[in-house]
Amino acid sequence: MNPPHVLVTGGARSGKSRFAEKLAAESAAPVVYVATAAPLDEEMRRRIAAHRERRPPEWETVEEPLDLAGVLRRSRAGTTVLIDCLTLYVSNWLFAHEGEDPAAREALFGATLHDLASALRDCPAGVILVAGEVGLGIVPENALARSFRDLAGLANQALAAACDQVYLVVSGIPVRIKG
Repeated sequence: MNPPHVLVTGGARSGKSRFAEKLAAESAAPVVYVATAAPLDEEMRRRIAAHRERRPPEWETVEEPLDLAGVLRRSRAGTTVLIDCLTLYVSNWLFAHEGEDPAAREALFGATLHDLASALRDCPAGVILVAGEVGLGIVPENALARSFRDLAGLANQALAAACDQVYLVVSGIPVRIKG
């Protein structure tokens, strides 16, 4: 039996990354930290630096903005893979496919998501996914933002279904909602 696969979701600045890092540290396995963020502006550079400072130096870091299924397929038993975060992955994917027909883009994302969920289910490593819960606010005013919200929601649903445990972090408090 594989180690557990866990989805940690919550709003912005809810404490989800800290909680996921705590779970990874408690796994007692070597940790591979998969960063999906790119340092595109000063604010993101500061966030990335803060995350790096919190991580133990022995954690291996892999920067992968798009091929999360490949990362999972290459993962080894006896390790814990911490992916932070799925929401930035969705954003990266959406920008990589910007300008495509929206219906075709959504169908392609569905196939990509199916592949990612399959790779997650087959992964022999423990996996902790961090994902923002972006659908709790107002309806975005433009089509691209609505598409992002919709794709992020679909990703969260598909990966929550593929995970053994799901936590919702609210105001720094993790609440187990599955498993």
